[in-house]
Amino acid sequence: MPPHDRVTIRRALASDADAAVDLRVRVVDEGIWMGTEPPVDRAVAIAAFHHYVDSDDKGSFVAVVGETVVGAIVVSFALPGVTTLGMNVDAEWRGRGIGKALVEQVITWSRAHGAHKIELEVWPHNAAAIGLYERTGFEREGLRRRQYRRRNGELWDAIVMGLVLDTQSPGSTLS
Repeated sequence: MPPHDRVTIRRALASDADAAVDLRVRVVDEGIWMGTEPPVDRAVAIAAFHHYVDSDDKGSFVAVVGETVVGAIVVSFALPGVTTLGMNVDAEWRGRGIGKALVEQVITWSRAHGAHKIELEVWPHNAAAIGLYERTGFEREGLRRRQYRRRNGELWDAIVMGLVLDTQSPGSTLS
């Protein structure tokens, strides 16, 4: 990455709402990476962004180059002790380590907030994201077959991946 392309990962601010939602709209409009399908309801997306930014039990981080938001990730508790994440990286900035830096931030946040595991779902056709998650320690745990209905009527599978953070506590004796 050239020096002028230096990326900063930081906690999202309320003032990042428009830029983060613009990014989300661009990624959703690609039509193949997100569960949300176009068009994005901007009012709902901005409210959701603020819900993460203003919360003590949720995390929201952005990747910024200069003044431009080129990546964003959110993390929240899906179950007690288990966090889940959602991420967007601008198409022009993919493959430059931004996704990895954002995922590492979520891992740090999850550990600091007492999570014992992080979970996520990813489309089987998103090989780049699957590779990123595997490089950051996530493992494939299962496949949700024909789980998500798309507007065109297709039923898409989703790969379930997880990263166990607590390897010291005992597992179930009933397994």
